[in-house]
Amino acid sequence: MACLLAFDLDGTLVDSSRDIAAAANAALRRVAPSAPEIPLDSILAYVGEGARRLVERSLQHAQLDLSPDEVLPVYLECYADRLLDTTSLYPGVREALAALEGTTLAVLTNKPGEFSRSILEGLGVARHFARIWGAGDVPSRKPDPDGLLRLMADVHASPRETWMVGDSATDVDAARAAGTRSAGVTWGFHPGGVRAAGPDVLIDDPRELPSLAAR
Repeated sequence: MACLLAFDLDGTLVDSSRDIAAAANAALRRVAPSAPEIPLDSILAYVGEGARRLVERSLQHAQLDLSPDEVLPVYLECYADRLLDTTSLYPGVREALAALEGTTLAVLTNKPGEFSRSILEGLGVARHFARIWGAGDVPSRKPDPDGLLRLMADVHASPRETWMVGDSATDVDAARAAGTRSAGVTWGFHPGGVRAAGPDVLIDDPRELPSLAAR
């Protein structure tokens, strides 16, 4: 019986794509009013490695010679204003979380932890998770395994009892480095990347998530 299911957030539990894109473009307009709009598909390709990396790649896309560290606080402010404008759970996720009652669930994301908790609380599902950890809660970002290792230690789960569930190669690589099993979801932001990363299991529908607890 799996003891811990650790979920990524963006592209795995929630579709936050339009709010992230709106925040990134709002931040660029604030620092460079003539900056071109970055298409949603391009923004999504930049999501998964943390907010600083998103800002860095957005600046490169817009050909703006600005420091990501200077623009990052602007992005975070813009995003804080629209965390739940359009963000929602993927269809079937709420039911899957309810079906996993009795299994230890957690969130490990590269999104700032305070934003992650606000989103899940706003969507009414935070109560399902023993821990909701993101940037600022652990010292390094996925694919570094440190956050996942700390999470397992905190809830007393072994690598053999743990699944890392996510939509990108970042999640698969973190699981592999931590010695846990990985489940790649194909409905998220990076379906091609997660397939190519070779997770232990591919999941095509959130209704399949409860089956992980029995593997």
